[in-house]
Amino acid sequence: MRHLLTHLTTALALLAAPSLFAAPQSEAPPAEPQAEFEEEVRVDEVLLDVLVTDRDGNVIVGLRPDDFVVREDGEPVEVDSATFYSSSRLAQPAAEIAAEGARIDPVPEDRYFILFFDDVQRYEDGPVSLMSQQIRAGHDARRWVDEQLAPADWVAVVSYDRSLQVHADFTRDRAKIETAIERAASGRRGNAAWPSRHDAADGAPSLLDQLPQGKALSKATPRIYSAFEEIARSVADVRGRKNLIYLGIGFGRVNDFGQYERDERYYPKMVRALNDANVSVYPIDVTPLRVTHTMEDALTDLSTETGGRYFPFHVSFTTPLEQIAEENGGYYLLSYRTDRPAGAEGFQRVTVETKNPSFKVRARRGYMYGS
Repeated sequence: MRHLLTHLTTALALLAAPSLFAAPQSEAPPAEPQAEFEEEVRVDEVLLDVLVTDRDGNVIVGLRPDDFVVREDGEPVEVDSATFYSSSRLAQPAAEIAAEGARIDPVPEDRYFILFFDDVQRYEDGPVSLMSQQIRAGHDARRWVDEQLAPADWVAVVSYDRSLQVHADFTRDRAKIETAIERAASGRRGNAAWPSRHDAADGAPSLLDQLPQGKALSKATPRIYSAFEEIARSVADVRGRKNLIYLGIGFGRVNDFGQYERDERYYPKMVRALNDANVSVYPIDVTPLRVTHTMEDALTDLSTETGGRYFPFHVSFTTPLEQIAEENGGYYLLSYRTDRPAGAEGFQRVTVETKNPSFKVRARRGYMYGS
């Protein structure tokens, strides 16, 4: 949805009541009236999109609010509504599915995919085989677009090589998407971020409307963390769930023992920006088969904290792309209310489960609140 929170502010003023009886004149003058006591409580409506599948990745349809267990800081909250949105028309009529209280939106929902190539050429000491893997990932991504993309799907293509490069804004034009993928996978620089190249159709979602343009984009994204943040900010107002498909080998810092460590200067801020903008990250590892590396933990953490899924080493990159599209064929939008003092700001941790333990649930780990 466009925003995670809809602010419904309620002011509660508790006024001290004056005395009902006048004091005799011979007594001391009445005390000064007490100052007013005023407290503001803000009621936030929280909206969370949740993917629910069985163990084989098939989307579960027909769940009701009481089928979900949502907790904030470990404390359960009451789910007000759970509406199912699908990217295609359901074979079973929505009225039949809703017979037992489930809410179904019968109108096909647009889907949004951002293909993000983390250019392996920036790893100067990396193995030469990584580049061939990246090119192969691009080839399989083009085939996925040609064979699997649905009519209501929007795709944008970006890459990162010391700064964020935009190769294609959101479009449904398969020829444009495939050309952009070929450029990104081969390590060429993007050219879509210049104002003269911006030709988004009226009413179409857009990265470029909110991203810095031209050289300003390079200055704004000196680190890959800031590239993710800029993408999140640029799509925050795009209604619905956004799926960022990261193709690379991971990023982060390595300690003296050769173990991955989160960079606390940049990582938490990046994840909060992604969660706040409703962006789920699906990393696809381009490292060759049977090659383990330190950054696997980084990719696992990033996917888990944003409600995505990590895909390690595949013979064909088409396989994880198809699984991502299938899993995002339908999702639930949960709604509930939470109270907090007016003026409070921060990040609220959230966990989502279903009462059926056999279902797999993917959801963001929290949301930003306050101004």
